[in-house]
Amino acid sequence: MTAVGRVESLWRYPVKSMKGEKLNEAFVGYAGIQGDRLYAFASSKSPAGFPYLTGRENRAMVTFAPRFSHPERALLPPNLDAARELDPDLSPAPPAVADMALSVTLPDGRVMAIDDPALARELGTDLPVMRSDKAITDCRPVSLFSIQTAARIGQELGRPVDQRRFRANLYLDLDGTSGFAEDGFAGKTLRIGEQVVIHVIDRDPRCAMITLDPDSGERDFDVLKTVTANHEGFAGVYAAVLAEGIVHPGDAVVLADGG
Repeated sequence: MTAVGRVESLWRYPVKSMKGEKLNEAFVGYAGIQGDRLYAFASSKSPAGFPYLTGRENRAMVTFAPRFSHPERALLPPNLDAARELDPDLSPAPPAVADMALSVTLPDGRVMAIDDPALARELGTDLPVMRSDKAITDCRPVSLFSIQTAARIGQELGRPVDQRRFRANLYLDLDGTSGFAEDGFAGKTLRIGEQVVIHVIDRDPRCAMITLDPDSGERDFDVLKTVTANHEGFAGVYAAVLAEGIVHPGDAVVLADGG
């Protein structure tokens, strides 16, 4: 086992394409981080294979701020301790639907329940919100991105780049690297902290979402152009979860010898 760095920060995105939430701890399950992309809005204009409304179609979405009504219940599985006592490998039960209720604060300060039809209208969709106990991600349930990669893209662009543009779950501080070192984890296994084990599947192909400023929604197409020109359109990696558990900022990231 080889230590390669540590967790710089943890994030989840309760509603697909809306603002993220920085966490002090997170439960990483087989379906992803608990509460991550739990909700998504759909649009009749979207293709059947990808029916979701995202910031690509409505850039204002990234400025909408979801908040769980019961944040302490939304963080960890309700029976986590009891499950661990029975068997450390036992998968805990998902939280109750009521425990994962949330509201959304609009840029003008109005607050709406996630299932309020008025919120869908604000987003310009004619379809109600979708909910899933499984994270509604594009590819794999967990995404990783190093702070060195964000710095490298900023150097190539000629100005700092906010790492939040890349909407990762785990931002990593990798030892002695100058960016894009996480590409080398593809096909390999990582231990995060004491409990979580993930298998990195592949590099993360990027789209117009990274052009959006996470606070204003303003577009900067040069970010995507730089990633496309210099890195074949990839930045960060995504992974599948092999062993569930809790992670914290500062947790060690360890590469399994031999991958």
